[in-house]
Amino acid sequence: MSYLTQKTIEKPVTFSGIGLHTGVKVNVSIKPASPDTGIVFKRVDLKSNNLVYPSFMNVINTSLNTTISNEFKVKISTIEHLMGALFGLGIDNALIEIDNEEVPILDGSAKEFIEKIIPAGLKVSEAPIKIIKINKKIEFKNGDKTILIKPSKLSLNIDFEIKYKNPVIGNQKNKINVYQDNLEDIFNSRTFCLYEDIEAIKKIGLAKGGSLENAIVVKDYEILNKNGLRNSKEFVNHKILDCIGDLFTSGYRIIGSIECSKGGHFLTNQLLKKVFKNKENFSILEIKERNLPHTLINKSILKSIA
Repeated sequence: MSYLTQKTIEKPVTFSGIGLHTGVKVNVSIKPASPDTGIVFKRVDLKSNNLVYPSFMNVINTSLNTTISNEFKVKISTIEHLMGALFGLGIDNALIEIDNEEVPILDGSAKEFIEKIIPAGLKVSEAPIKIIKINKKIEFKNGDKTILIKPSKLSLNIDFEIKYKNPVIGNQKNKINVYQDNLEDIFNSRTFCLYEDIEAIKKIGLAKGGSLENAIVVKDYEILNKNGLRNSKEFVNHKILDCIGDLFTSGYRIIGSIECSKGGHFLTNQLLKKVFKNKENFSILEIKERNLPHTLINKSILKSIA
């Protein structure tokens, strides 16, 4: 398999489930797409103006999820876990048909997306991939929340920390190399919330489909989910999953090093906007196998495909 040419899914894959925030059942079909298509969402419940592109410039909401919209106000919400799965698997091009406005939450992680996409296989094209190489340090702050990206030689590193007063979540930190490390724990990590926040979230019309089947719920000193955590850093690992998915709204894979403290969808989106505001901040490179001895996608995942 050529790692440095554009890839799409080999066979269509379908998912069904409820939206975390809408509580509505939704069906999704991921279909192959030709080189240079990128990732495209299509609202098949609408007859016209139904294509929505997951670009950071099309993000209209970052509160408890990432929501994108087109110029006709057709939107797709909670795209981050699916986008993270596509990024991690090295899928550059795909048509995602969806019959409602929110991607199904499934189990609250990217696990089920990964498990279905891998058996479908990848179709490799002859078109070379393009990457974004960060040229200088860019930082965005919002109160005590910070995120920055700086140059890196050949990797995408994410160094993420969370700080919660709740003693179960507490302060957690993890650092990963997206293209080299085993990301199983990242993809398997579920979204989470505090029990005392649920009522307030539902009052603003969100989390209508939330349950212990698709989210970790923490109450005081205990985790309410029967089987507890899937890994010791599941809380911060889920934030890293969100970050990976949101970074893919850049449209490309990235070479750079990210450091984030107490971040989320809003900070990642603002960072991308700041990076792309000035062309001196980045370079877009077309990568050919002979000039870069690096995969730019995660080999540990692709072992299951070969």
